[in-house]
Amino acid sequence: MKLSTRLTQIAEQIPAGSRLADIGSDHGLLPVYAVRQGLVTEAIAGEVNQGPLDAAQRQVDEAGLGHVIQPRLGNGLAVLEPGEVDVITIAGMGGALIVTILSEGIAKLAGVSRLILQPNVGEEFVRRWLLEQGWYLSSEQILEEDGRTYEILTADRLENAKQQNEELYRTRVLEGEQGLSVSLSVTELVQFGPYLLDEADPVFCEKWQQEILKLEKVKASVERSDNDESRLKAAALQQQIKLVKEVLACLPKDKL
Repeated sequence: MKLSTRLTQIAEQIPAGSRLADIGSDHGLLPVYAVRQGLVTEAIAGEVNQGPLDAAQRQVDEAGLGHVIQPRLGNGLAVLEPGEVDVITIAGMGGALIVTILSEGIAKLAGVSRLILQPNVGEEFVRRWLLEQGWYLSSEQILEEDGRTYEILTADRLENAKQQNEELYRTRVLEGEQGLSVSLSVTELVQFGPYLLDEADPVFCEKWQQEILKLEKVKASVERSDNDESRLKAAALQQQIKLVKEVLACLPKDKL
């Protein structure tokens, strides 16, 4: 079985010997791969619609893994019982939806030690939820595949998560050339991603360069209206554009 680069990198975050729940399982590809690779001892493939569930069941049956992988129909974490799994993956949906799934199923997180989350958009919503709920963001990856950018956020339940998070999101100052500097508080670090900001690889830089173009287009559209609300929105967009430009300007030149 050959997985996409995105799913392969998600699988790499699964500790060996885990019991996995893959929510929104996309034909059960990840659970089948994880079992075959010896990463998980058993898995649940959760789907909210019957069609994808049937596809996941076929995948499991063809792999001969029905004794260790259970496709289940249900909304989000409703497919689980507390304590059934210790790792949950949720990939390929918006960050706001991932937060909703986690919030509505928070009782099902009992016994879960790791969350591996891959929002397609709205990554900052996921980081903020993890921080507010006392999960430690232990790693981040960013990749480009088939013309799209993906971020993979891995979070662990730690006894000293509060202390670890305080260190991770401590205000930091980026220094650029000609005296340029930008101070980043927890708000900005949640937006950019603390590890991704430190690494600042070409995919990260390209993502935020494209974000500037999107923000400028929205700002130009907003400025066509001259009411007070539009002026305030345009000013906020300009501040966001300025921030992103300053961050990029303070990164090492070989990263851009």
